[in-house]
Amino acid sequence: MMYYDYIIAGLRLRTDIDLVDAGIRGFRPFAVDVEGDANCLVERVASIDVDSLCVRRTLSTSYIAEAKANSSFSRTKTGYLYSIQRDKPGSPMVHFHIERDTGHVITDIVATDSIDVSIMRFGIWVMFGVVLASHSAIAIHSSTIVARGRAVLFLGESGTGKSTHTRLWREHISHAKLLNDDSPIIRIVDGQLRVYGSPWSGKTPCYKNEDYPIAAFCRLVQAPQNMILQQSVMLAIGAILPSCPPIFAHDEYLQDCICTTLDAVITDTPVFRLECLPNAEAAKLSYLTTIILTEDVARDS
Repeated sequence: MMYYDYIIAGLRLRTDIDLVDAGIRGFRPFAVDVEGDANCLVERVASIDVDSLCVRRTLSTSYIAEAKANSSFSRTKTGYLYSIQRDKPGSPMVHFHIERDTGHVITDIVATDSIDVSIMRFGIWVMFGVVLASHSAIAIHSSTIVARGRAVLFLGESGTGKSTHTRLWREHISHAKLLNDDSPIIRIVDGQLRVYGSPWSGKTPCYKNEDYPIAAFCRLVQAPQNMILQQSVMLAIGAILPSCPPIFAHDEYLQDCICTTLDAVITDTPVFRLECLPNAEAAKLSYLTTIILTEDVARDS
């Protein structure tokens, strides 16, 4: 059987389908030669006997507007089951199941003749997210900008202006560039917190196989004025946690992994709240606070 490897956030994802050839172009920059062991292995099967998986509890159900599909995430005897189905008559239910201890994923997405690209992308995102959790890593819902060799992750609910704010950085801050506009990955490696580009970037096609140290996190709130404040430890957790994968929130193991990682994150990395207008002054204020001033603090320490 032919396999294809992708290195994402320093972890090896292996699949038995060429994701790039299948039309999931975001994986192209992450493709590498097949070698060694994989942290996550995705293999297709003709069918999955859901009853044999012994589903213990449904943890989350949601509607995915981008894919126009309904989904559920459940805990099983040995891992987790993600089920997703297009909301049109006759659409098949597609399953992804991961063995938590091995990172082995099986999926019956080949029940139809052609791969449903959107469903495959979401399924792998969820399954790989389980693997990330056990490696001190989290896919963070954010728009992430890089300047002066360090990154700032702008957090907030959909529609609050994260992408607009990072666009203003690119327009008004010299050499600022977008790393990812939806789901970059933060990971602690050898005691250092870094952010990695990923194959998942929402509506903005920004798929960069690059990583940077993190200067700051910044939760963005629309307001009639521009103001930025550093958050206390408790407020910092409250600022970041809602941007972690919500479907993992009701599983004790996954949530413990995420909270342990966040505890290490906020120990050394500042978290800010930015109340702002969608203008150049807001971008310049957040750049000065999150990049320039934190750079001075890091240098002095």
